[in-house]
This record gives sequence, C-alpha cells and structure tokens, in this order.
Amino acid sequence: MNLQERIDRRRSTRHERRVVTDRDYLSPVVHRSEPIGRGSILEQLLDALEPVFDGELPPPVAVVGPAGSGTSAIVVALFDALNDQFGGSRRAIRTTTRAGRTEPVTWFVVVDGRHVESSFAFYRAVLDGISSDRIPDSGVGTDELRERLCDRLARPDRRAIVAIDHHDEPETLDAQRARDLLAPVADSVATVAVGQREPDDYRGTTVSVPAYRDHELVDVITDRASNGLAAGAIDHEAIRELATWANGNAHDALASLFGAAILASEDDADRIEPHHLESARADVPEDSVHVGRPLALSETRQGVLLALGRIDATGSPIREIAAAIADRSSLTAGTVKRFLYELADEGSIERIPLSSDDTSSGRQPSTVELRFPSIAFRSLATTTLPDGDGVT
Repeated sequence: MNLQERIDRRRSTRHERRVVTDRDYLSPVVHRSEPIGRGSILEQLLDALEPVFDGELPPPVAVVGPAGSGTSAIVVALFDALNDQFGGSRRAIRTTTRAGRTEPVTWFVVVDGRHVESSFAFYRAVLDGISSDRIPDSGVGTDELRERLCDRLARPDRRAIVAIDHHDEPETLDAQRARDLLAPVADSVATVAVGQREPDDYRGTTVSVPAYRDHELVDVITDRASNGLAAGAIDHEAIRELATWANGNAHDALASLFGAAILASEDDADRIEPHHLESARADVPEDSVHVGRPLALSETRQGVLLALGRIDATGSPIREIAAAIADRSSLTAGTVKRFLYELADEGSIERIPLSSDDTSSGRQPSTVELRFPSIAFRSLATTTLPDGDGVT
C-alpha cells in the first residue's frame, strides 16, 4: 500500500467510523504476498531450490516449523514470485517473438493437503497450477487427469515444483502419497513437503522455520492492523501484549486480532477495547488447531461445528449434544453423533471424559470442545447446517 492509499484510507474511515476496513488483511487464513520477518528463511529456501536457476530440478525439500511459524505463507509467497520469473505467468507458456520457439518453463504449484481428499482432487489441483485450460471437476476419471498431466509435462523443457502443504495433518494427503501419484512424471517434477515435521523416511534438504520472536510478531500484527483496521482502532501497547501472549504463534495472534475486531464491530465500537481482546484471546484454545482446518471440511460438518459453537455444551455428554444439534437441523441425532466422533478423530474438536457413577456401561461418557478459534470460524464460514440457521 503506497502513502497516498494510506491517507485516503484514513480519511474514509474517519467518515464511516468503521473498525474493520479490510477483512482480508486481518484474516488468519489469508497470506501476505511478502511475509514479514522471514527474509533469511526465504533465502534458505531459495538456496534449496537453486538448481531451477540452471534449468534443473532440485532434490526433495522439506519446509518445517512449529504451528503459526508461517511455513505456508513463506512457500506460497516464494512460489508466486518464482512463477513470475520462470513461468511468464502462473500458467501460460512463453514464446519468443523472433523464432516462435517456446522458452523453458518451470511451474511452481502449492497443493493444500487440507482440500485434497482423493487422487482425482490431487491431479486436478496440480493441473490447475500448470495449465490455462479449464480442469473439469466431474465427468472425467482419474486416469484421464493423470494422462493430461503427463501430456503437459511430456516435453523436456517443461518442469514443475509441487509443494504439498499440511502433509502431516490428520485426514490430509501425505507427502509419500503425493510422490506416488507423481511417479508417472517423476523426471519432470520435484516436491516440497510443508508442515510441522519432515515426511517419514525423509532424505533431502530441510529448511527449518523457527517460531516468531516477540518483536517479529509485533511487526506482523502491526502490518495487519495498519492495513485492516481503522486508524487508531488499536494501540501499540495492546499489540505488544498480544504478541507476547501468542508466544511466537502468528495464527493465534491473528485469530485473536481478527476475533477482537469482529467483537468490536458487533458492539458498534469505534475501536478495539481491552475486553474485546480479552474475549478474543480466551476464544483461542491452548495448542489450538488452525482455523483453516475446520474451514476445509465439508459444508455439513462445518454446519455441525457452527451449531456446536452456539449451544452450551459444557459438561453435557455427546449424546445430548448430538440431540441438541439435530433439533436445529434435518440431520438425525445418530448422524450428528457420528460426525462428532469423526471430528474428534480428525482433531477439530476434542473429547473430554466426564465423571460418572454408572459403571454398567462399557464406555465412559465424554463431552466435546472446539479446538479452534470459534469467532474467526463463524465469521469466515459461509455454510449452513441443513435446515438450520445460516451463517454469513
């Protein structure tokens, strides 16, 4: 954002008295085009990818860091920039104007494992990153998409670097499975595994991303706040306290900032007050799950989570929670109960044992709690529970 844009934004927000001026700048699921405080890590990743500058494929690379360290943001930003250099554009193949010959092309593709549940979806995601053609989402089989990928990379001057993001999360595509699916084009493709740990039996280059230091996280929050909030909506001391509280986790810090901004907007306040931040921090569970995980679930499961966030489930056994959610929708209590157990296995919610004097049953009763920031989730979700309340 240039200086004139900053001045214009401040003038407009003075008239409109809005707390939030741009939700995308505040959203914990939106990456900035240039990650703040990660210059040295970007250089290390460029070192690992150095062979592409000589027209060759790099060895396997793993980008590893704790939750909230920005591994995804780093890879997405760098791949976007590399596409501008090596692909002409993200998908187009450049041609020379004098001889009409095509120049070598290397595409850089990020596949989000949270959104890839099948071989078909994986091939579709990769093709979408290297082809300007419309990739069908139905009506064709997996074999046809694999053949399209092989055809696209058949020429020796075409290559692709494919990053598999969140490969180590439950219910996501793991790095080994991705490599197996890419085996037919192995001579033209290199992989980058992005997550909190290296893939099993990994042999390759590892780029380690540390947690943010407090001053780095202050810079991250300040950048988001200055671009996404009205001028004066939050003071610098509150930002410093938020960075210290988040303990190096940018997701938790941004989810809290986003949640506090939502709460202030709902109160028609002209700034974020301490009680907004306190409530937003309390909404982020300890060792929280990234809000992007529940947002990647099916609409029905998202609807169940939205309903769970609306009811008072404290101390209630799962069967009662399922019945309460079912009353709000066309789903049966049995279906909701099954969803809750599956969501607990996936990690979006946590099962908490309940004390019971009844020992006749073989299973100890339990309740469930959300493991992600619920304010951010309900604000970003666009789904509904079947026949239930809508969320916008």
